[in-house]
Amino acid sequence: MSFYELFKKGHQTRNIAHFASIASIAMLDGKISNEEHVLLQTLAAKLGVDKSDVAKILKDPSQYPIAPSNSAEERLERMHDLFDMIFSDHKIDVKELVLIKKYAIGLGYNSINANELIQNSIDIYTGGISFNEYQYLINNRLNK
Repeated sequence: MSFYELFKKGHQTRNIAHFASIASIAMLDGKISNEEHVLLQTLAAKLGVDKSDVAKILKDPSQYPIAPSNSAEERLERMHDLFDMIFSDHKIDVKELVLIKKYAIGLGYNSINANELIQNSIDIYTGGISFNEYQYLINNRLNK
């Protein structure tokens, strides 16, 4: 197996594990809503997870361990995907909060950074950010 094939296989394994994490959050309340189903399909396509793997993962997402990335940007993107799923119903509950912290630490954030990232993400997703923070986020996005 070439180095490229090995890298590609490792990347796909991480994507499947990440999709399983997302599915775990979607299934936390025992059912998958229409919004969660649509988001799962979108994220499966984004991550390159084929339909047969999606079906296996949805049967038991706990069979797939968290697979951290060496890339800070990829870890943050994975947290974003997880928060997209959590807030597909526009709220976060205690079970989701416990699980997202577990995933943040599993992705490689230490406990302090995980707590800060989670709180900042909740503030952003719930609209609980100040005007200065909002302005900063918008200006950074416009200047790209």
